[in-house]
Amino acid sequence: MLTIVQHDAIAEINLARPPVNALNLELLQAIQDGMAGAIDGGARGIVLSGASGMFSAGVDVPALLGQDRAGVRAFWRSFFATCSAIAMSPVPVVAAITGHAPAGGAVLSLFCDYRVMAEGPFRIGLNEVQVGLIVPDCIQLALRRVVGPYRAERLLVAGAMIEAQQALAYGFVDELTGVDQVTTRALHWLNELLALPSEAMLATRRLARADLTEVWKDPDALPIDSFVDAFFSAETQAVLQQLVARLKKKP
Repeated sequence: MLTIVQHDAIAEINLARPPVNALNLELLQAIQDGMAGAIDGGARGIVLSGASGMFSAGVDVPALLGQDRAGVRAFWRSFFATCSAIAMSPVPVVAAITGHAPAGGAVLSLFCDYRVMAEGPFRIGLNEVQVGLIVPDCIQLALRRVVGPYRAERLLVAGAMIEAQQALAYGFVDELTGVDQVTTRALHWLNELLALPSEAMLATRRLARADLTEVWKDPDALPIDSFVDAFFSAETQAVLQQLVARLKKKP
């Protein structure tokens, strides 16, 4: 599920669930465990990376549709807990977006401190509306912090997927580089940050992220049940079933 690579004081958590790093319960738990292990092991920074050409395709929809309500709730609770783990990390986290990052993949990146994305025809975005899902306010907040309220509204309501160059122009990502250099650039940025006086940098970071951490400090206080209710609505189920049918037809 994961490959952990040590780069001196930085731990790289590489998503390794072929073919597209789709997020299921096991991968989400592995990310949480990987982050906790890195922090407990003394890592001063974390890089979250994917496979070349694909950071994460987001939620494993076919697997999720086969779950009953308890299973679906357990998945979304773990997804929210993973977002919380990134948001609440006591050390900086950089997303090395090594390719496409739709939906859940994009969401995870938004809770990181910095985003380096592969340049080229790769797309990123919260396209939940296109597949019949509602984006809760706690996730909308993460996007608003990064791109501003008006741009976030336009992207969210349309469920827009944008290419890397546009993502950079919108501020959705901070930097573009060649697909084979994404992790290297993420490490470079993080090493420069870690070279600053540690106490001042970390205290300033906590203040700057206080709005995010206040909302995400307790995943169980988030509107998980209302989100699950919406997941089981007739419209959402119909759209998701159509999506799975299209995926099955792909070679």
